[in-house]
Parts: sequence; C-alpha cells; structure tokens
Amino acid sequence: MEFHPHNYQRYCIERILDTPKIGLFLDMGLGKTVITLTAINELKYHRWQVFRVLVIAPKKVAEATWQKEAARWDHLAHLRFSGVMGSAQKRIRALASPADVYMLGRDNVDWLVDYYRNDWPFDMVVLDESTSFKNSRAKRFRALKLVSSRINRMVELTGTPMPNGLEDIFAQMYLLDGGARLGRTLSSFRESFCTQDWAHPGQQYRTYSPQDGALDRIQQAISDICISMKAEDYLELPEFIADDVPVVLDDKAAKAYRQMERELLLQVDEQTITAGTAAVLNGKLLQLCSGAVYDTESAAVEIHRCKLDAFLEVIEQLYGEHVLVFYWFQHERDRILEVLQKSKLRVRVYFGPADEEAWNTGRIDVLLAHPASCGYGLNLQKGGHHAVWYTLPNWNLELYQQANKRLHRQGQKHPVIVHHLLVQDGVDVDMAASLDGKKDAQEAMMEALKARIEKARRAG
Repeated sequence: MEFHPHNYQRYCIERILDTPKIGLFLDMGLGKTVITLTAINELKYHRWQVFRVLVIAPKKVAEATWQKEAARWDHLAHLRFSGVMGSAQKRIRALASPADVYMLGRDNVDWLVDYYRNDWPFDMVVLDESTSFKNSRAKRFRALKLVSSRINRMVELTGTPMPNGLEDIFAQMYLLDGGARLGRTLSSFRESFCTQDWAHPGQQYRTYSPQDGALDRIQQAISDICISMKAEDYLELPEFIADDVPVVLDDKAAKAYRQMERELLLQVDEQTITAGTAAVLNGKLLQLCSGAVYDTESAAVEIHRCKLDAFLEVIEQLYGEHVLVFYWFQHERDRILEVLQKSKLRVRVYFGPADEEAWNTGRIDVLLAHPASCGYGLNLQKGGHHAVWYTLPNWNLELYQQANKRLHRQGQKHPVIVHHLLVQDGVDVDMAASLDGKKDAQEAMMEALKARIEKARRAG
C-alpha cells in the first residue's frame, strides 16, 4: 500500500528528522508507528545518519505490531526486523542477526545494557509507550540512563505522558535531555513544580500536589522537543459511547457481599490506612464485586453470580454483535468461559497475533482479553465495535484508555460502545467515577476506601 501521510504526520516525520531526541505525545490512533518507521527509513537509507535502531516496547507490541505495520506500506516493506525475545540464548542470537530494527521487550532493558556494557551498539532508540519509563527508580530507567550518552537519537512515543500525575513526565524527559528542562533529580522537579501535602497519622510515604500553573510551565519548558496532538483534532473518528450497566445484587448475594465487605473494611483503620493495605483491600473488594474471591489456597470461591448474569444479559442484548470483553482476575475469565460453553458463540481468549487476526476477520464472536496484554499497539477495530468491561482496570486510567482505543481508532466504521458492569454501591462505582474524572489513581483509591471504612463503622 502506498503511504500518503496526513499533514500532521508529515510534520511529525520532519520533526523526528530535525530533532535528535524528541517526544511524540500523540493520541492513540494517530499513526505513531508508521510515522516513526518512515523517519527511521529516511535516516538510515537516505541520510545515512543511523546504523542500528532499537525499539523498546511492551512484549505483545514487540512481537508483531511494528513488523506488521512495516509490511503494510510499500516504502517500508524492505525493513528487516529482529525480535530480541525469549531465552537469553535466543536474545543473543537475535542481536547477532543482521537487521535494521531490533525489537526488545521492556522487561529486558537492564539485561541488554548489562550484556553490552561499554560496547553499546544502538545509535537510535525508540521507546514505544514511554510511560514504561516514568519511574526514575525502576531498573529499566536506571539501565537506559547509563547508556543515554551513547544514544545519538531517541524517540519517545505515548498518548498519555502523565497518566497518574505530573511526576510521570520527569523520568521520560530526563532520558531526552538529561534533566536540562525539568531538573536533574526528582527532588528538584518536585521543588519546582509540586507542593508537599500534609501527612496523615501513620502515613508511610510523602505525597505531592501540583503547584498552580505547573502544567502550563512544564508544557512550555518541553515544547521545543515534544509534540502533543489529540486524535479528535486530526481524525474523524466515530462516536465513543460509554454505557454503565448497573449490577444489582439479589438479597442473598447482597447479604453475603455486605458481610464480607464489612469484615474486610473493619480490619483497617481509615486514619492509618497505607498504600500497601489499601491495595490489598481494594483487590479483595474488586473480587467481591466480580462474584468470587481467592482463598488462602489461591482457589476461587464463588460468592454470587449477579455480575455474571448481567454479563450474559448484555451478550444476549447484542444479538450476535461481536464483542471484546476485558477481565481483570483470572477467575473471571474462567467463569465467563464456563458459562459461554453452552452457547453457540465462538469464544476465544486473546494470547497473540493469531487471535488478533481471527478477530479482525470475523471468526470470533466473543474475545476475552486482559487489558494489560492487549492495551498497546493492537488494531482490533475491524472485528467489532462493542466492548464490555467485566471489571474495570484497578484505577489505571492509562490501561482503560489504551484498551478502549483498540476499537476506537482509525479505520473503525461504527460508533464504539463500551459497556461497564458496575455493582451498585460497590467499589466498581468508585473506580468508574475516578476514571471518568481522571483523578490521581492512588489518591482516589485511598479516599474511596476511607469513605467505605467510615460508612461500615457507622453501620455497625
């Protein structure tokens, strides 16, 4: 297929060519991959400015997405890819294979840096979903930081550079400019753009809030090496419709749910709740909403089937329309598969490229997927336009947005309808409100849990 870039795509390509280290903060569906590959092709084969290119991406994206995108376009079909994945022996073999672009899963960055040590060979590095490097204390960031001076060109790609707050941008920018624009340390960044919050009794960690006007100052500081674009400004995408499906527990299920919820909540004091206890408690409450909880032997114990019944009703009401179903816990996947066995629907769990192809060619009626496994890089818009969130993605706005964009992207011909199954008066509803309001994830979770603890104490 011949590539005719949109004006914004042409602009982004030129910026990559002219700016050695740049961040493309393009919304999902704007074609970040083809933009970057076109620039790589120009730099390597026409300008001779790069020799070996490394793309660091989420595992599923590294396996197939970039290779398939290059194969689509005539001007990129000659590019050679080598997947640096699998066992250490396979990775070493892949690194020795002649290629233009080497694909590396983000979990192997520290291994790669240690393998080459002072003989780092990649003069251009692309970070696909650069928010994977937003934690300046993570091994992958520290490893890449060690070789950053040997990288002549870098491109950071993401649609959500600050998914959980301003601090997420610090580490990503540091890899581009060494701290020149936002500070050389996280502490200096916080001093410039944040204010420390008041601590609560028993709080084990410090929290920070943005200063007034901090976002504007950050955007101004990085505007010379970053491009930010939203899909709605450049594409005529179909309508996106969120459909909240209320799940009401029957009397027996409600009694069991409230009893277990109250017992869990009253074990924790809302004044001293920590991030660790909040995460554990939140996980248990989410499982309760889903209808089953894991016991001490990691076996799923069913509490109710109300959400499962609501799910089946949604499937029935879709009248054969293909549907992408996002689950969070493994027992949700297993229980859904079990109840759909008796149906005549073609049901499949997403594991890799073969499932993507089957979905897009209409050979799957219900595709089950964990948002962490298919939230990036997959093109599923040809297979359907309905999605069901059996359980929302644990306060993670980025995962939620990325997963929805598997359907709501360029090439989708129908309005995308996303159905949320929400247990009424459960933590499901709290999480949906947080994602809709785009609040800070940890802060929203802590506030919601403290409110539930106080409510349970008053009811007792």
